[in-house]
Amino acid sequence: MKKSLFIILLCSLSIFIVSCKKDTQETNNSATNDTLIVGLDDTFPPMGFRDENNNIVGFDIDLAKEVAKRLNMKITLQPIDWASKELELNTGRITCIWNGLSKDPARAEAMTLTKPYIANRMVIIVNSDSNIKTKDDLKGKKVGLQAGSTAVKALEKDPISSQVKQAAYENNILALTDLSINRIDAVIMDEIVGRYVMSKGGSSYKILDDSLDEEFYVIAFKKGNTELANKVESTLQDMINDGTAGEISKKWFNQDILLK
Repeated sequence: MKKSLFIILLCSLSIFIVSCKKDTQETNNSATNDTLIVGLDDTFPPMGFRDENNNIVGFDIDLAKEVAKRLNMKITLQPIDWASKELELNTGRITCIWNGLSKDPARAEAMTLTKPYIANRMVIIVNSDSNIKTKDDLKGKKVGLQAGSTAVKALEKDPISSQVKQAAYENNILALTDLSINRIDAVIMDEIVGRYVMSKGGSSYKILDDSLDEEFYVIAFKKGNTELANKVESTLQDMINDGTAGEISKKWFNQDILLK
């Protein structure tokens, strides 16, 4: 009964996400010097997502708002197609990408990145009654991943990748929905997101002990925009040093998970 209810909730959230995808919390289509336009995937709890009132909320959202306040900048929260995030930056539609963005060599080459502020792992999530116990048990199974995410890269560089079937999804919520109804056998995603979803009612899932990769979250700016990147990075570090960022972390994770 609990599993059925959770499936209904996930499906409802997925429909809500699709219907709201084109909405924005504030309307502003071009970057200006006094406005921080934050590009995000608004289906990525607890980093950035929509609450029951359709407001964009989350851990990264709270950090970004405080940084903008300290820099005397306005802030616009701009949902984007995650697979097209670099294009959004390069065309100036957004100022930065701040939404659980993992650092990797390709992104470091294409964008200007801040130093990491959170550590994360790519984990394997299965249904609680699944007979999949280890990474090796994924052989011959169908695995869901968010398109354009580093979960795809983490899987592709692992030897197990040639022995699984990949299913691409627009977001992790849709992948977890299909996992709940056994359309796929596992989902590879950020541990931070997975554990948050499970804490909010996803008790029908379990996270395997095996993981694929350790990663670090960063904030991305258009290549060469080092001035603003440095200002944001410095301000965030000030927030870590004075405890403000830690309090925001405790609000979402019940502990301070920021890198010092």
